Amino acid sequence: MADNWLRYDSMVEQALRGVVRKALAEATQRGLPGDHHFYVTFHTDRAGVSMADWLRQQYPQEMTIVLQHQFWDLKVDDERFAVTLSFGGRHERLTVPLSAVTAFADPSVKFGLQFESGDEESKKRPQAGASAVKSGPQAATPPAAKSSENEDSTKGADVVTLDSFRKK
Repeated sequence: MADNWLRYDSMVEQALRGVVRKALAEATQRGLPGDHHFYVTFHTDRAGVSMADWLRQQYPQEMTIVLQHQFWDLKVDDERFAVTLSFGGRHERLTVPLSAVTAFADPSVKFGLQFESGDEESKKRPQAGASAVKSGPQAATPPAAKSSENEDSTKGADVVTLDSFRKK
């Protein structure tokens, strides 16, 4: 097993990061149609992330940006994307390697991808049963709603029986 070079988890993650790259590239070329908008969450402390120092102080580990109405000069290449956003009336340029992205969502169509944190130790030693990527509507929840979901998950699960829905 030490020579297992067929890392399917890594291949799938790379392919799905390509989906993020393609969606951003399409938005660069055509804009965002209808109600489409993107939530992009990324590690701010990763190599290659470029942002204003005051933003990095405010978001030392992770940040979620929304690309909807007010973003400018979106550029995408094979390894990264760059965009100018307004933060409290100040325009700031961000450059983010695709490898730093931890989540991507387009809530208008209930589409989302969530990536592993990407630290080197977890890539070297994959855990049994661990998934490299999670996809589906669960990742499309806006970040503001995620904190309340996390609080609810610590309270325990509610058990619902189907008997109350059956016709008698």
